[in-house]
Amino acid sequence: MQRFMITDASDVVRKVGKRILSELDFLVSEASSAHEAFAHCQTQLPDYLIVDSGMEGALELIATIRGMPDGKNVKIYYCVIEADLKKLMQGKRAGATDFLLKPFDRKILTAIFGNRTVAAA
Repeated sequence: MQRFMITDASDVVRKVGKRILSELDFLVSEASSAHEAFAHCQTQLPDYLIVDSGMEGALELIATIRGMPDGKNVKIYYCVIEADLKKLMQGKRAGATDFLLKPFDRKILTAIFGNRTVAAA
C-alpha cells in the first residue's frame, strides 16, 4: 500500500483528504505543520505528499525532503489557493513535483490519484 501524507494547518482539509485518499487505497497520515511533517518523514518518507502553500515553512519542508536520502522519489504536490505564477515558481524551485488547487474534492483527488494505486499494484 502506498503511503500518502497531507500537510495542512486545517483539520477539515486533512480529514476530508484522508477520507477520500484512504478510499483510494492509500495509507494516509496527517501533519498540521511543516515541523510535524518533517518529523514523520524522518521516520518514514511517504510516496506522496501534499504541502499547503499557506503554511509556515512549506517551501523549506519541500527542499529539506528533496535533500533527504530517497527524498527525490517522493511525489510532492504544492497546494495553492489560486494559480499564482510567483507561488507556483517558488514551489517548483523548492522541488515540488506538481501543484494542486485548493479546495480539492473527491472528483479532483480521484482524477489525480485514483489511477496511481492501480498502477502501483
